[in-house]
Amino acid sequence: MTSRINIGRPASTSYHSPDPHGFANSQPSTGYRAANPDHPLERIRAVAKQVEDAIEIYSQPLKPHLPTIGRFLIIVTFYEDALRIMTQWNDQLWYLQTHRYFYPGISHLFLLLNVITMLVASSAVIMKRYTEYAVIGLLGVVVIQGFGYGLMFDLTFFLRNLSVIGGLIMVFSETMINKKKSFAGIPSMSETDRKKYFLLAGRVLLIFLFFGFIIQGKWSIGRVFMSLFGLAACTMVAIGFKAKWSATFLVILLSVFNVFANNWWSVHSAHPQRDFLKYDFFQTLSIVGGLILLVNIGPGGLSVDEKKKTY
Repeated sequence: MTSRINIGRPASTSYHSPDPHGFANSQPSTGYRAANPDHPLERIRAVAKQVEDAIEIYSQPLKPHLPTIGRFLIIVTFYEDALRIMTQWNDQLWYLQTHRYFYPGISHLFLLLNVITMLVASSAVIMKRYTEYAVIGLLGVVVIQGFGYGLMFDLTFFLRNLSVIGGLIMVFSETMINKKKSFAGIPSMSETDRKKYFLLAGRVLLIFLFFGFIIQGKWSIGRVFMSLFGLAACTMVAIGFKAKWSATFLVILLSVFNVFANNWWSVHSAHPQRDFLKYDFFQTLSIVGGLILLVNIGPGGLSVDEKKKTY
């Protein structure tokens, strides 16, 4: 029984309060208040929620196939590169020996190892067999080719390959397993901890392709608007805010850009620009594949989206 002393009544008079804890107080509370649906920020949130729901609904038929599609797009650039080396074997040898000063035997071995590694490792990624070793092999190909062809310090090449590496890291994190072997006295990271750090690295590296797009080519009004929207989406992907929505937007944006800007099939086979466009086309497909894996598995623990679920 709770009693109160009412002003104006004798101190000895007591009565029962129907609201002892003050829940019926009509005064405005200083705590949490319901959001105003007419506020511009709330309207943006409502639209974003509608977009996310639409993506979730319309992607359902494709969802079981997204991992396979993403993996294939990520490694298709390595298949294309291996095929190009085999069909242009003499030209590749001439370039390495004339411009990169490779000895004849070394140049042959360099190309052969690249072709074998790309074909075997790419097939392993598709079949989900020894994926960790396959990803490491493909990462080695990216680095070795950069130095071998003298392109490592070319800024556009460097940014594109960072994005390709990001796609490979997404494959690595998707198939990550908990190592049973551990060393006594040395703390080991759990599968969840490793996965969230790899997903963070993959997210950040994937967006470097877009920086390469911004710094090259001629500027126009359309290019400015696309760069601004793309940069905003890249930032959202990097910090993991509305990551699936922003990654889906980038998949659409990059796919449309790739078809119209890197249309190598419209260039004559003898034209030297054809190989460059073809290379850019398949590398962009690789980054699109990484973004598709991001849509499928989510941004991971180190992201704004996951922190919002916690709080």
